[in-house]
Amino acid sequence: MNQDQRRRYLIEELLWERPSCRRQEIPTDADRQKVLLRSLMNVRHPAAIGKRYLEVQDDYLQEELAAKKITRLSDLHPIQEAIYLWRGDITTLECGAIVNAANSGMTGCYQPCHNCIDNCIHTYAGVQLRLKCAEMMAEQGYEEPTGQAKITPAYNLPCDYVIHTVGPIVRGELTREHCALLKSCYRSCLKLADENGVGSIAFCCISTGVFMFPNEKAAEIAVDTVQKYKAETGSKIEVVFNVFKERDEEIYRKLLH
Repeated sequence: MNQDQRRRYLIEELLWERPSCRRQEIPTDADRQKVLLRSLMNVRHPAAIGKRYLEVQDDYLQEELAAKKITRLSDLHPIQEAIYLWRGDITTLECGAIVNAANSGMTGCYQPCHNCIDNCIHTYAGVQLRLKCAEMMAEQGYEEPTGQAKITPAYNLPCDYVIHTVGPIVRGELTREHCALLKSCYRSCLKLADENGVGSIAFCCISTGVFMFPNEKAAEIAVDTVQKYKAETGSKIEVVFNVFKERDEEIYRKLLH
């Protein structure tokens, strides 16, 4: 199969899973097909799927990844000892673990093609990630508390693991509790990474954006927590502060210089 054939196969299989969509016409152009495939992956609830589907999906996602520019940790230059600042797409970063800003359900974003990090990570990891998260949550028996973290394989992403954490949502005035919970997110991720022998971790801007934590304060907490954790524990873990917006890059660069 070439990429066009793989994409059509995946779309057909996902449409067949949804009886109401079986007669849906598949677009002829590649870009619209990509939107449809991602949408179907996003709305699909966690469930097992056939081995053939997974083989084709993994081949498809790996070839899509190969077409992107992969950034390796070794390509980056530290801004402080074992601390890096990088602006780019976290799903293209080859490192030990990337951090996903998850919701309390922990199974990803179900809004088709939403541009949040949770949606992107689940899309490019493949449907296995949502199922793995659902299995963990079923075993746990309750929603994930804010400030804690869980680790999963990364499947089709270039990193080895995904560490999922639920950040605080700020509605109204920022409180001490919000700040303490965000600090807990960073410490929980670092501790979990060290416990699992992960040598490097890339943090997104947890709780900013739709979770409405002020960007400047969130960055201050992130940098301070990482620096204190490394000093207190002697951890040798390499840390990447990953940003997507130029404004966030400016904030972090000022804090780290």
